[in-house]
Amino acid sequence: MESSNFAIKLNQLLERDGLKQVDLIKIAEARNFKLGKSQLSQYLSGKTAPRKETLEFLAGVFNVEVDFFNAADNAIGGEPDGIRFFKKSGKLDNVLYDVRGPVVEEAARMESEGTNVLKLNIGNPAPFGFRTPDEVIYDMRSQLTECEGYSDSKGLFSARKAIMQYYQIKNVPNVSIDDIYTGNGVSELINLSMQALLDSGDEVLIPSPDYPLWTACVTLAGGKAVHYRCDEQADWNPDIDDIKRLVSPRTKAIVIINPNNPTGALYTKDVLEQIVEVARQNQLIIFSDEIYDRLVMDGLEHVSVASLAPDLFCVTFSGLSKSHMIAGFRIGWMVLSGNKKLGRDYIQGLNMLANMRLCSNVPAQSIVQTALWGYQSVKTYIVPGGRIYEQREYVYKALNDIPGISAVKPKAAFYIFPKIDAKKFNIKNDEKFALDLLREKKILIINGKGFNWPEPDHFRVVFLPRVEVLEDAMGKIRDFLDYYKQM
Repeated sequence: MESSNFAIKLNQLLERDGLKQVDLIKIAEARNFKLGKSQLSQYLSGKTAPRKETLEFLAGVFNVEVDFFNAADNAIGGEPDGIRFFKKSGKLDNVLYDVRGPVVEEAARMESEGTNVLKLNIGNPAPFGFRTPDEVIYDMRSQLTECEGYSDSKGLFSARKAIMQYYQIKNVPNVSIDDIYTGNGVSELINLSMQALLDSGDEVLIPSPDYPLWTACVTLAGGKAVHYRCDEQADWNPDIDDIKRLVSPRTKAIVIINPNNPTGALYTKDVLEQIVEVARQNQLIIFSDEIYDRLVMDGLEHVSVASLAPDLFCVTFSGLSKSHMIAGFRIGWMVLSGNKKLGRDYIQGLNMLANMRLCSNVPAQSIVQTALWGYQSVKTYIVPGGRIYEQREYVYKALNDIPGISAVKPKAAFYIFPKIDAKKFNIKNDEKFALDLLREKKILIINGKGFNWPEPDHFRVVFLPRVEVLEDAMGKIRDFLDYYKQM
C-alpha cells in the first residue's frame, strides 16, 4: 500500500467525521487497541502505512471497507473531490461532559456484547429501586388531559406559586411569580441562563471539582470558565482566597454548587457569607445550583445563598429530579431574587430565550405543587436506617478501608469523591484508570478530570445501589487495587 495515498484517505475520514488525532487515540484506548500518537502521526504524514490489523481497526472505526484505503481515487466513498463535509461546531472543541463521555461509551459497547456493568457513574435513582411517591403519580395521571397544550413560557401558575412559597420559607428575598422559570430539568435552565448573559471572553467563576455542565454551558455561550479550588482538607468547602485571586475585570458571575456534586459537600453559612462578600465587592451575579437541597443528612440544614444576599442579583436553581426520584420527568426551576434592577436587561434576554423554547414539560409542571408541599418521602431516606444514609455510611467506611484510597464524608446528595494515591498506583491518566477498572471489574465510575479536577487522583462514586451491591463493588475495587499499576 502506498503510504501517501493512505495518508490522504485517513485525513479525509478524520475531516468527514470531525475527529482529531487525539479522538482516534481515545477510541483505540476504549476498544483496547494499541495505537500510539507518534505511530498515528507517521500514518497521517505519509511516512509509513499501517499493518493489516491496524488497517482493519481503522476501517471499523470509520465504517469503510479495508479496500477503500487501497483505492486509487482520493475521495471518500467514490465521490468527486471538492465534496462538502459537515463538521461539528468548533464551539464544542473545549466542551467536556464525561459524565456521559468515553468511559460511558465503552461501558455501552460492553453491554451491547452482553456484559453486565454496575453503573456507579450517574445520579439516576430509578434503576436502583427508588420510586416516585404514589401521590405524585396519581396527581399527574389525573391532570394529563389538562396538560395537552402549551403553558406560559415560564410555567404553570400553580407550579410557580408553589415554588415561590418554597423560597419564602427559605428566606429568599424579593421573589414574585414572574421571577420563576420552569425548565426541562435544571440542565436546560443552566444553558439558557448562560446564553442570555455571556459575550465572548466574559469570565465565570466555577468550582473545581464542578458539575461539568456548568463549564460546558459557559464555553458554548462564548464565555471562559475560570475554576476556583474547593479544599478537600476543609470538607470540600470553596477556597475563598483562591476565589479572590481569580476575580478579574472580565468576571461577570460566580457559580456555587451547594450541596455539591461531585463531593457531597454542604457549604457552611460562614463560607457562603464570604462568597457573598466577594460578589458584593466585585459586583458579580451569584448563580447557585441547589438541586440537592432536600438531601441533607446528619441533622444539618441547607442555607440558600440568596437568603444572605438581598442587595445582590441572585439566580437559584433546583428541581424534583433527585428529591422526588423523578429524574426522567425533567422538571426544574430557576428563581431570580435580590436586587433585580441590576439585571433588568439580562432578564429581557432570559424572557426572550424562554419564549423561544415555548415552555417546559407541562405534565411534569402539574405535579410541582403536590411534590413540594405533600408528603416528603425523601426524608425517610436520609436519616439513620434510611437507604441513602446507610449506603453513605457503608461506602464512606469501605473506601477509606482500601489501601491507597481516602475520602471525605459527604453531608448531602448521593455522591462521594475519593482520592486515590496516584503515586502508589502510577496513575498519570485517570480516564485510563476508569477504563481499566471498567474492563477488569465491570464497574463504571467517572474519573476526576470529568469534573474539571486538575490532577489524576480522584474519581466519583454514586452510592445509590443497595448496601449488598455496594459491598460487592467495593470488594472488586479493593481486589483491583491489590494488583493495579498503570502502565
